[in-house]
Amino acid sequence: MKSQMLHQAKQSPTILVSCKKFLFLQLQSLAGYHYDQKGGDKSRENREKSEGYLHLYKSKGQHLLTNSRILDSIVSKSKIRPTDTVLEIGPGTGNLTLKLLEASHKVVAIEVDKRMVEVLEKRVAECGFEDRLTVICDDALKTEFPRFDLVVANIPYGISSPLVAKLVFGKNLFRSATLLLQKEFARRLLANPGESDFCRLAVNVKLVAEVEYIMDVSKRDFLPNPKVDSSVIRIQRKAEIPVVDLSEWWTFTRACFNKKNKTLGATFKQKKKLVELLRVSKFMSLSKDDVVIDCTSDLSDSDEHEDRNCNIEPFRLSSTAAAEFSCFKCKVVELLKSSGFEDKRPSNLSIDELLYLLNVFNKNEIYFFHRRWRRHDGVR
Repeated sequence: MKSQMLHQAKQSPTILVSCKKFLFLQLQSLAGYHYDQKGGDKSRENREKSEGYLHLYKSKGQHLLTNSRILDSIVSKSKIRPTDTVLEIGPGTGNLTLKLLEASHKVVAIEVDKRMVEVLEKRVAECGFEDRLTVICDDALKTEFPRFDLVVANIPYGISSPLVAKLVFGKNLFRSATLLLQKEFARRLLANPGESDFCRLAVNVKLVAEVEYIMDVSKRDFLPNPKVDSSVIRIQRKAEIPVVDLSEWWTFTRACFNKKNKTLGATFKQKKKLVELLRVSKFMSLSKDDVVIDCTSDLSDSDEHEDRNCNIEPFRLSSTAAAEFSCFKCKVVELLKSSGFEDKRPSNLSIDELLYLLNVFNKNEIYFFHRRWRRHDGVR
């Protein structure tokens, strides 16, 4: 029985380094797995050191994929070549890493938890792969990615949006990214115009990339079990990307998709939005200064940062300004009417249609992004 369980340990890597510890866990009904949502217990740290336990934090998105069949399938679907350098974000204790090392030339793993790094490096060394693994112990959102050919990763739910943004809008030219994501988030990435899940997230990502569904993964295949199921998708950057100012595009899609099922005519008749557009457009007609753009942020539909600190003088509606505002409003409404977008809803528009509308606005000196802003809230 012992030899059989040791064989199972090799087939199904766990959070502990050795097969003996895995056997102990099996005999104790996986009692060695401990997790909570608070952390910070000193006695727990001492127990980890003395007994070989590893505490997992749900609050940090530490859900380890343990199903060997799923791990093999992810590697297979990633289409890894023997000459490839694979970037893995959040490798944890190395369940996926070991399989990536078997299929590729090299793996660069970025892991923020030093405890995980220690376990990962020991497991890899035991398998003789240490010369082909580079570990960067840092925050994946803050560190600069080295050169890589592919991304294959089980992404912590909490950083999915900003991480996808960093990949698809970053400088690294990679062949594809095979990502294990929260199922709901993946569905939004995959959605097309007219579907209920279609949103700003899908619009911004699909501007520059193709998104393909691979498979679903049950929450029971993780330790500890998350509350929801996951999905595997593959993202491939498009060979030809539309020529558009990304800062202008991101701000434009935020304005449109804040209420995605509202008609554009209704959206752009709101006084607050029109005043903001008028302020930005007046400044842009006078200034051509460049701006540094930060793309390493999320792609969701939240509008909580729309009224960020921009250091722009407020546009006060004096009598003169009120007349100017009225003319500007008529101009916006007329442009929507003449271009056929007044009664259309963003949730039903294709990327080409949205690009066309943005071009109509810009040609008529109506702008959305103020060049004094820095994009810290991202392409949500």
